[in-house]
Amino acid sequence: MQTDHTYETDFYKWTNHQADLLKAGRLSEADIEHIAEEIESMGKSEKRELISRLKILLVHLLKWEYQPLRRSKSWQLTIKEQRMMIEDHLEDNPSLKAILDEVVLKAYRLARTKAAAETGLEEENFPEKCPYRSADILTKETI
Repeated sequence: MQTDHTYETDFYKWTNHQADLLKAGRLSEADIEHIAEEIESMGKSEKRELISRLKILLVHLLKWEYQPLRRSKSWQLTIKEQRMMIEDHLEDNPSLKAILDEVVLKAYRLARTKAAAETGLEEENFPEKCPYRSADILTKETI
């Protein structure tokens, strides 16, 4: 098989060409190595999306808890929106539920720093370890 140089020069064109080859059953002509890398990357992207959504949610939960006098409808709606988006993401990618505790830890580490930046409070004001259980983070009744 010849290397398909469009992978480096025109990714969009490459993806369409590879999809056409796969649909036509022309596997011997497909750029299998790069296709496998891209599929793996897509999986990692789904995990990063979950961490990102959890980080936003955790920042707002921390702000809600540690700045009760600044609570707002905006924070409440952001919490609700992120929970719905996480729920949808987990519904679309159910295997991510198996690593939810792991990604919550990663998201919390980022959220703690972000919450300190957004509140003006010292990072040490927030617990070093996530104070919320995974199930509680996603429960609509928490706030």
